[in-house]
Amino acid sequence: MPLPRVAIVGRPNVGKSTLFNRLTGSRIAIVEPTPGVTRDRVSAPARIESDFGTRTVELSDTGGIGVVDRDDLGVDVEREITRALERCDLVLFVVDTRAGIVPDDAHIAQRLRKLQKPVILVCNKVEGEKQAWEVDAFRALGIGGEPRAISAQNNEGISDLEEDIQRLLPPPGPDEEPLTSAFKLAVVGRRNAGKSTLVNALAREERAIVSAIPGTTRDALDVQVQRGGETFTLIDTAGVRKKTKHEDAIEFFSFARSYRAMRRADVVLLLFDATERISAVEKRLARYIKDHYRVVLLGANKWDLVRDGLEPEDFRAYLDQELPGLAFAPISFLSAKNGLNVAETFNLARELHARAISRIPTGELNRILHKAAESRSPGARGNRVKIHYATQAESSPPTFVLFVNDSRNIGKDYLRYLENRLRELTPLAEVPIRFVVRDKRDGDDEKGRDH
Repeated sequence: MPLPRVAIVGRPNVGKSTLFNRLTGSRIAIVEPTPGVTRDRVSAPARIESDFGTRTVELSDTGGIGVVDRDDLGVDVEREITRALERCDLVLFVVDTRAGIVPDDAHIAQRLRKLQKPVILVCNKVEGEKQAWEVDAFRALGIGGEPRAISAQNNEGISDLEEDIQRLLPPPGPDEEPLTSAFKLAVVGRRNAGKSTLVNALAREERAIVSAIPGTTRDALDVQVQRGGETFTLIDTAGVRKKTKHEDAIEFFSFARSYRAMRRADVVLLLFDATERISAVEKRLARYIKDHYRVVLLGANKWDLVRDGLEPEDFRAYLDQELPGLAFAPISFLSAKNGLNVAETFNLARELHARAISRIPTGELNRILHKAAESRSPGARGNRVKIHYATQAESSPPTFVLFVNDSRNIGKDYLRYLENRLRELTPLAEVPIRFVVRDKRDGDDEKGRDH
């Protein structure tokens, strides 16, 4: 049974995103004093605790109603607000107590009355006695019952608000429970690579605003998708460009959210425009992915627009030259706009995740590594290095601990050799492999280093 849905609405700069982050216990939504920062419908599960017990809801942050978007995307922002209101079970109508009632608040109240859904009037930014006296004035809006005074920034009044949310939600169904994601897929790339178009195609609904204007997506959007009885999370990220070209704080935070999305994802889809040359942005993203051992799938988007005569094999060779650190990663040739290979791309990402979480039996692992050592000794400078044994410590990424007599004589070249042997003889051909080398001498403590 789906979770109950709660939508946060209000005019720009009343603290909707701050409240969203507070209730979800995260920093998913960008909080910045510039009006119109939030554009897409940002959703995440939130645990609501009260005397009624604990209940998980799907909480949605929305763009400011009535915002004048600097990129002329106001119509798109409004469409996402309408969708959030149509699908929700409860509305949190947020107003700014410091600013008092303004005409836009009255217009929103009128709109919500027509909705005929339960509404909580949330008077935000109540810090101190002076603002507390101003709360009563908002009764004039005639909606939401008793105004609930809070300070989302200072975490004041939140527990009382959670009591109200629990009281007004529909009764829980017998099978209501949070959806558990089978895996998280983050879509990253530079601006206008087609990330939001792909996320919408994978989700089979419009969840991210798609525009030809670079930098449309700002937050990292988590979109839950159900397929074949399983739930997956798609993470749409802001387009990345050179740090020197960041125009404002909004773009800086978007940039940071993109890198955080890569760290929390199970699989990263590095998407690029196949009609453009690989840029410094893709190379920087590739280095970050490699350095953090992220499971990665390369996506050549807009493949339907590439020039005639360019074969996938030639493009793969070009990528290996430009992104040598990701030569192990598979590539999907697709068109997010036309649906070409979109489903296949998703299935390949799911398969990569399955491989990354697989475990190699200790006996098989040691047989492979000992045979590799017999073919090519790790000795250096006349010293004989012996691999005593190995074990898999973690998965996703697969992490192997090598116990040796002298870790100082095992360099990166030899570890790369062992990595290639594992790729050849195990299901790990297309996922990153991490080694930790530890010294093991008789009577000594184990010491080692990460590679």
